[in-house]
Amino acid sequence: MKQLKCASLDGLDAISVDVESTFTKGLPSFSIVGLGSSSIQESKDRIKSSLLTNDFKFPPKKITINLSPSEIAKSGSQFDLSIALLIALQDKKVDFEDFYVFAELGLDGSLKDTKSIFVLVLSLARQGLIKNILIPKDSIPKISKIPDLNIYAVDNLNEAILFFSSKDKQKYKIQNDDFSYDFIQINSKKYYFIEQYPLDFKDVKGQVVAKRAALISVCGNHNILFEGSPGCGKSMISKRLQYIMPPMSLEEILDKAKLDSLQVKEPNFVPIRNFISPHHSSTKASIIGGTKMGEISYSNNAILFFDELPHFSKNILESLREPLEDHTVLVSRVNSKIKYDTKFLFVSAMNPCPCGNLLSKTKECRCSDLEIQRYKARLSDPFLDRIDLYIVMNEVTKDDVSDIDSKSMHKIVRSVFQKQKNRGQKNLNGKLSDLEIEKYCKINNNIRDILDLAIDKFSLSFRAINKVLKVARTIADIEDSQEIEKSHLLEALSYRRR
Repeated sequence: MKQLKCASLDGLDAISVDVESTFTKGLPSFSIVGLGSSSIQESKDRIKSSLLTNDFKFPPKKITINLSPSEIAKSGSQFDLSIALLIALQDKKVDFEDFYVFAELGLDGSLKDTKSIFVLVLSLARQGLIKNILIPKDSIPKISKIPDLNIYAVDNLNEAILFFSSKDKQKYKIQNDDFSYDFIQINSKKYYFIEQYPLDFKDVKGQVVAKRAALISVCGNHNILFEGSPGCGKSMISKRLQYIMPPMSLEEILDKAKLDSLQVKEPNFVPIRNFISPHHSSTKASIIGGTKMGEISYSNNAILFFDELPHFSKNILESLREPLEDHTVLVSRVNSKIKYDTKFLFVSAMNPCPCGNLLSKTKECRCSDLEIQRYKARLSDPFLDRIDLYIVMNEVTKDDVSDIDSKSMHKIVRSVFQKQKNRGQKNLNGKLSDLEIEKYCKINNNIRDILDLAIDKFSLSFRAINKVLKVARTIADIEDSQEIEKSHLLEALSYRRR
C-alpha cells in the first residue's frame, strides 16, 4: 500500500486526508471509497484519460483508492493528482516523504489550479500540519505568499512522476514571495499599506463633523451611522473609508485572499480592506449565513456597509446584535455548528424619514408623524446601542469647500494605529474587551464626574459607557494625548444618539 496526503474543506478549516491505494487480484476495476463527493467520483475519468494519454497501461487488477478518515465527507478536484500518482507509481520504490499534493488534472495530463487549493494550504499551514507541498505552476502566485513552506511546482503529470522519481528536487523548488508594499514595522511585525485613493475625501465638500467622525471610526474601528437628507454625502463618505483603513498584517492579507477564494473570486493580495455592501432586499441567510457563509462572515477585517438601513428586514438587523457585540456568529447546520469571525467595521446610512426631507431647509417633508415614528421604530434601541458614532448630516451648500484629503487622513490613521499597537493592544480601540477597557481607557476622577453626569442625563447603558470610553481613547490618540482629557470625553459624548 502507498500513501500520499491531500486535504478537504470542513467549513472554513482544512481536514488532512490520507490518500491510500491498493492493487489486488480480481476483475479489473477502479473505485474510490471514503465518502468522496460526486466531484471526486468524476475524477476517475479525468485520471484514466490523463494516464492513458501519457502512455500508462493500467494493470489487470482491482484498484482501490481510500480517502481517510472515512467518516468525513470530502469534495473537490484537488485530489486528482495524488490519486493519479499513486496509480502511476504503484510498482516503483518511491518515498513520498509526507508530501501534500494538490492539483486538478486535464484530460491531456496538464495540471490546473483550483479555487480551493489556496484555502486548503493556508488552513493546513495555520494548523502546523504542512511543510512540503507539490502544486501546479498556475498556483505559484497565490501559494508563494504563504510563509514557511517548502513549495515545489510542476506543469503536468509526467513532471510530477519525474519529481517523485528524482533525488534532486531542488530544481522544482519555488521561493516564497514577500510583499513589496510599504509597511510599518512594530515589534518586528510588518503591517502593509498602499497609498492609492481612487475615491478621495477631497471630493467631499463641507461635512466637517461627518468627516471627523469618519476619521475617528476608521482609526479605532468604531461602528458608525450617518443620518441625513438624500444627496448630503452619506454614501460618498462611506465608500471612501475603504482606502484610509489601518494597515494590514500578513495574516489579514492572507485571510482576505482566503475569503475571496471562498466566494469563487480571484484572491486579491493588495493591502486594501474589502468593502461589502449588501442590498436591503437581501435575505437573512445571505447576510447572516445558512448553508453557506453570509456577508457578515465575508466582511471579517473589512467594512460592512448597510445603505438605507431601516429598509433592511428587522429580523436581519436584530440578528446583527450578536456579531456586532461578540465579533463572532455561530451558524447551526444539520450535522454541525460553525463559528465565523465577524470583526468588521459596521458603517450604515439612513434618511431621517421615509421621504428623506425631514432635515431639509429647502424641501418640505411629506411624511406624517406616524410614518416617521414607524420608520424610526424599525431600528430597536438594543441595535442602536451597538453604534459607537451617530452623525446627523446637514445639506451641502454652494459655499462648502473641501478641508482634507484621503492621503492626509490615511497618514493620521497609520499614526494612531501605531500608537495602539505600541501600547500592546491586540485589537483596535473599538473592539477592546471589558478588561482591556480598564487597562487602556483609564480616566481620572474629574473626568469620571463628567461621565457620571452624562450617565444620569442620557441614561447610558453599561455598553454605551464602554463605547464612549473607547471613542474617547481614539480621539485622544488622534490628538496625540497619552491620557483621555475632558475635551476628548465631551466629543465622544457628542456622537452618542440622544
